[in-house]
Amino acid sequence: MTKLTLGSHPHMLGFEQLERLLERTAKSGNEGYPPFNIEQTSEQSYRITLAVAGFAEEDLRITVEDRQLVIRGRQRDDSDGRVFLHRGIAARQFQRTFVLAEGVEVGEAVMENGLLHVDLTRAVPETVVQTISIRKG
Repeated sequence: MTKLTLGSHPHMLGFEQLERLLERTAKSGNEGYPPFNIEQTSEQSYRITLAVAGFAEEDLRITVEDRQLVIRGRQRDDSDGRVFLHRGIAARQFQRTFVLAEGVEVGEAVMENGLLHVDLTRAVPETVVQTISIRKG
């Protein structure tokens, strides 16, 4: 039995890129840190919120790379000269990746009370009707 993929289905032309995107998303290896929410704020907008307590704005980096929103955090270890009797809050780093659909744009990012909010908007595509003329061969 042959494995049927999006790119090989006869009625799904040009979806090879979507199949690669799904494979890449499955392999992204996002761990459970930091926790996040994704909410729909209107018909055409979304908000991703990450719990980044302990991170300053300069510890975070937000980029869009090949239709992926990548949020990275890297805390500096500021324990020089300090003696901890218990250290349960470790300086850690993370990378969270979110695949963006075609037409989704990243808006502003706001840090508030240990939460990083990243706003996204989706452009509504125009409906295009194209008539193809038939010529005699």
